[in-house]
Amino acid sequence: MSAAGTYTPKPGAAPLPRMIAAQAALETKMLLRNGEQLLLTVVIPTLLLVLFSAVDIVDTGEGEAVDFLAPGILALAVMSTAFTGQAIATGFERRYGVLKRLGASPLPRWGLMAAKTLSVLVTEVLQIVLLTVIALALGWSPHGNPVSVLLLLVLGTAAFSGLGLLMAGTLKAEATLAAANLVFLLLLVGGGVIVPLDKFPDAAQSLLGLLPIAALSDGLRDVLRHGAGLPWADLGILAVWAVLGLGAAAKFFRWE
Repeated sequence: MSAAGTYTPKPGAAPLPRMIAAQAALETKMLLRNGEQLLLTVVIPTLLLVLFSAVDIVDTGEGEAVDFLAPGILALAVMSTAFTGQAIATGFERRYGVLKRLGASPLPRWGLMAAKTLSVLVTEVLQIVLLTVIALALGWSPHGNPVSVLLLLVLGTAAFSGLGLLMAGTLKAEATLAAANLVFLLLLVGGGVIVPLDKFPDAAQSLLGLLPIAALSDGLRDVLRHGAGLPWADLGILAVWAVLGLGAAAKFFRWE
């Protein structure tokens, strides 16, 4: 027995929920402290929203430009965090052996993935709040069912997370950095975020519409701009990408 006023050591791992929460908090802090990540997740979407809403550069159809742009920029924010940012960060963690060491800790690997997912969701909430406030200040008038918006954002996050983890777990860190940024730029231009898909040739529209960023942008636009119900076609496309991406990541992801 220990004397009064002293403490007996009790070694052992913390409860699993506490470990996941602590790792998620650490992941979020590291993401928010990274200048490149902030550029992708906050600065670029905000600048694009303000610039293209204030300056008539792209023909966005009838109505205010911000009504077209805001849903697309929200989709871009999800992609920048769940795909681009997560792929780059995880790729370099894998290269430097961070994932290997975390895999040997009491935190199970699925717990690490859960913590990374929570970190992505927290970051996305901050992005969406910031971009929504800016869009409202620019005159945005959103409509639609919040449940439809939530389903689109959740499926979009799952789809992009799976693709980001697949890239980070199979390519070298430098290749992941280059590929993730290249995909970000290509989907920004050709994914219906800023330029409407109907501005592209008819043959290209059908293919571009199957991209996850196009499905997420169009789905959010249908709900928030036109007040549509559940956009089943876009939800279906995102669900397919989510299943394929997460399934491939689970099978091919290499921890070192």
